[in-house]
Amino acid sequence: MSKRNLALLAALAATTIYGINHTLAKGVMPTYVQPFGFILVRVLGASLLFWLISFRGPKERIEKKDWPRLVLCSLLGMVINMLAFFKGLQLSTPINSAVLVTISPIIVVVLSAFLLRERITLSKSGGVALGFIGALILVLFGAETRGDAPNIPLGNTLFILNATTYGAYLVVAKKLVEKYHPFTMMKWLFTIAIFINLPITYGEFSQIEWSTMPLWAYGVIAFVVICTTFMTYLFNVFAMTQLKASTVGAFIYLQPVIGIIFALFTGKDALNAVKLGAAVLVLLGVYLASRTTPSRWKKAG
Repeated sequence: MSKRNLALLAALAATTIYGINHTLAKGVMPTYVQPFGFILVRVLGASLLFWLISFRGPKERIEKKDWPRLVLCSLLGMVINMLAFFKGLQLSTPINSAVLVTISPIIVVVLSAFLLRERITLSKSGGVALGFIGALILVLFGAETRGDAPNIPLGNTLFILNATTYGAYLVVAKKLVEKYHPFTMMKWLFTIAIFINLPITYGEFSQIEWSTMPLWAYGVIAFVVICTTFMTYLFNVFAMTQLKASTVGAFIYLQPVIGIIFALFTGKDALNAVKLGAAVLVLLGVYLASRTTPSRWKKAG
C-alpha cells in the first residue's frame, strides 16, 4: 500500500475515533467517572505517552520567551477546552456534541480576523452566520427530556465554549507550531495541563472507584487516553506529511456524520428535525467559513 493511501486511512481513522468518542466517553459518565476526574486521567495518560515517544524526536529546549505562550496554549487547549467538552458531554447528548464541536473552524476565522488581522470575505461572513445560527438552534430548541442528559442547553453552551477555546488555541499556538517539533510541544503542553487541571479535577479523580469498575469501563477510559488523545494526534501528523492540508481538513465533515451514525446504531441518541436542521446549517457554515483556510480545520475532542 502506498504512503498516500496509508495517510488517507490515518486521517479517516482519526476522524472515526473522534466521531465515536462522543458516545463512548459519555457511556462511563457520571456513573464510573465524573467528567473533571476523567480529564485528569486523560492528561496524565497522554503526558506519559508523549514523553515516551518524544525520545524519538529531536532534542529541543523551549526558549524562555515562549513559556508564557506555551502555558496559555495549554490552558486553552488542554484545560478549558477539555473540561468544557466532557462536562458538556455529561449534560447533553452525543449528537449535539458531534455537531457543535465542528464549529471550531468558524471560531478560528473570527479570532484570526481580530487577532491576526486576516480579512473576512463575504463567503466567510455568511459561513460564520450560518454556523452560529445552527449552534443557537441546538442550544435554544434542542432540549428534549432525557435521563442521561440532565441539562442540554447548558451542555450545548459548554460545547460552544469548547469549540471557542480550541479555536483560540489554534490561533495562539500558530507561532509555536512553526518553531518546535510536535513531540516537543505536546509533551510540554500536556505536562503543564496536569498542574493546571490538578486543583480543579483532583476531587472527582479521587472519587473514582477503580476496584469496582467493570472491565468495559476500563476499556473506554483506555480508548479515550490512547486513541482519542494520543493516536489521533499521531495519525493527523502522519496524514499531513503525505496529503495536502485541504485533503486532511476535509475529513472534519465526516466527524458529525460518524458521530451521529454511531450514536444511532448504539441506541444512545435519537435524530430529530431540530438536530438535523442544525447540523446542516453548522456544516454548511463550516464549509463556507473555512474553505480558504483549510490548514486550521482539524479538531480533537
